[in-house]
Amino acid sequence: MIKTLSSREAYRNAWMTVREDVVLRANGLEGIYGYIEKPDFALVIPHCDDGFWLVEQYRYPVARRAWEFPQGSWGTQKEGSQLDLARTELQEETGIEAHTIRHLGHLYGAYGMSSQGCDVYVATSLTQGVPQREDTEQDMVHSWFSEIDFVLMIQRGDVVDAATIAAFAYFTIDRSSRLSVERLSRAE
Repeated sequence: MIKTLSSREAYRNAWMTVREDVVLRANGLEGIYGYIEKPDFALVIPHCDDGFWLVEQYRYPVARRAWEFPQGSWGTQKEGSQLDLARTELQEETGIEAHTIRHLGHLYGAYGMSSQGCDVYVATSLTQGVPQREDTEQDMVHSWFSEIDFVLMIQRGDVVDAATIAAFAYFTIDRSSRLSVERLSRAE
C-alpha cells in the first residue's frame, strides 16, 4: 500500500487540479506521485434501430475531430446526480430525450494518472429534439450510425475515445447477458 506523506496543488483551473504528492511506497522508499483530479463524467449510449447516435467534435489535446458517445461532467455552476447528468448531456449535445435510461457500469479511463471516473448509461425509447450545446460545443455535429458502421469506424480510427470504446464493451456484455437470461427463461 502507498501512504501519502504530503500533498500539494501544483496547478488548478475551472476544469481540473494537478496534484503532486510525496508518498511512501510499500518497500519503504519515498517517491513523488503526480496526478489530475477531475470530476466524474457521464457517458450515454443512445441506442435505437440497431445503431447509435454519436457526436463528433474537435478535441484540442489530440488536435483532431473524432466521433464519440455523448458525454460530459457538471460545470462549476451546475450539479445533480450522475443520471441527471447523463440525461442533460444527451439532450444538450444531440437534442435527444430518452424515455428509458439505464446504468451499465462505472469505469476509470486513466486511473494511473487521473481520479476521474465515468458512469456509463444506455438510453432507449428516444425522442428527437433540438440540441442546446454549450459555447465550447458549437462545432459539434451528431449523426446516427448502424452498429456495423460503428464497429468499422473504430477499426478505421474514426472513433478513438477510450471511454466510448469501453462503453461499447459494457453495452455488448450487457446485451449478451440479457440474451443469455432470455434463452434460459425460454428453455425452462
